[in-house]
Amino acid sequence: MGFPAHSLTPSEHAALLATEREGGPFLAYRDDHADLRLMPLGATDRVRIGRTADNDVVLAGNSEVSRAHAQLEAAGAGWMVVDDGMSRNGTFVNGERVMRHRRLEDRDVIRIGGTSILFRSPAVVDDESTALARAMPAARLTDAERRVLVALCRPLLEPGPGAAAASNQEIADALFLSLPGVKSHVRSLFAKLGVDDLPQNRKRAELARRALELGIVSARDL
Repeated sequence: MGFPAHSLTPSEHAALLATEREGGPFLAYRDDHADLRLMPLGATDRVRIGRTADNDVVLAGNSEVSRAHAQLEAAGAGWMVVDDGMSRNGTFVNGERVMRHRRLEDRDVIRIGGTSILFRSPAVVDDESTALARAMPAARLTDAERRVLVALCRPLLEPGPGAAAASNQEIADALFLSLPGVKSHVRSLFAKLGVDDLPQNRKRAELARRALELGIVSARDL
């Protein structure tokens, strides 16, 4: 369970992957403005969730959330969610109501009012990129194809507002290549990373997503 890949922008997906690769537990959720928030848990042993500003996770725009709704507490090497009557409408994990407390597992989804909070503890299990790598044969790229792929993903590794995969013209300008040459490399990359059958308007974003997930392109390439 978690955020479906199609619900994330390329820059959000890159940020989520970067946080996963740090290996520590964290929370991922959308705030009242629908912006993705990533909260590492390594520096604390308690996280308060509620509607008022004195909470660590503030869900002010949700009337179903109590002022002090629930807490996450460190429990040994893991975490648990605690709701011992603090909330009016209850706290749910994977659709089941929490009765006092519940130990969290990697990828559990905490539901508070209308907000879903994803709990990740990637150090204890294989992450999505490992699973995808097992499912997909390693793509054998030429040096030229890899340079094009790095250029295509570069805006996502330097995320800013509205970051998106580079266009063919932007790649051509950055690498001093002809536009037809870039198009030829990109078509080959579509085939090698298994996105050839997608609608044309989705291929580029999915190509970048897979390159980042598989670790073919990373921040080390900048």
